[in-house]
Amino acid sequence: MTPQSDDDTPDEDQPEGHPSKSARKRAAHAAQELGEELVRLRDVELDALKLPENLLDAIREARRISSRGGLARQRQFIGKLMRDIDPAPIRAALDARHAVDAQETERFKRVENWRERLITQGAPALLELQHWRPDIDAAEWAQRVHAAQAERERSGVRGEASRELFRALRALFATMP
Repeated sequence: MTPQSDDDTPDEDQPEGHPSKSARKRAAHAAQELGEELVRLRDVELDALKLPENLLDAIREARRISSRGGLARQRQFIGKLMRDIDPAPIRAALDARHAVDAQETERFKRVENWRERLITQGAPALLELQHWRPDIDAAEWAQRVHAAQAERERSGVRGEASRELFRALRALFATMP
C-alpha cells in the first residue's frame, strides 16, 4: 500500500458534502445582510415577500429598537432566522425591485434633463422633442416652455410652470418605450 501525500488526505474535520466553517460563516453573514436589507423595506414591500411570521415580527421589532447594542443583537437574530429559509426567492424579489428602482431613477433623470434642456435651449430643444414625438401639440409645448423660462428669469428658481413642464414630460415619456 502506498502512503498518501498531504494533498490527498481528506479533511477529517469536514465530512464530505458539508460546507466548511468558512463557507457557513459566509452564508451566515449573507443571511444577516439580507435581513438588514429587509429591515429597510417599507411595510408594503415587506408584506409582498410573504415571509414567515416570526421573521416579519423580528424585522418590525428591529425597526423599533433604538439601542445600538440591542439593534445589533436583533440583526443577528434576524440573520439566524434567515438561515432557516431559502434566500433565493427573497433575493430575486429584491433584485427585481432594485431593477425597477433603477429604471425609475433613469426615467426621472431623462425627464429632468429634458426639462432643463427645454428651459435653457428653448426652440431647438423643442424641435428635437418634436422629432422624437411628432404627435405632440407644438403650440401647447411652446407655451409650457415659455412659461417655465419666464418663471426662471423672474425668480431664478423652479416654480409651478417648471413643475408643470416636468409633469407633462413625465407623462410623455411614460408612453414612450
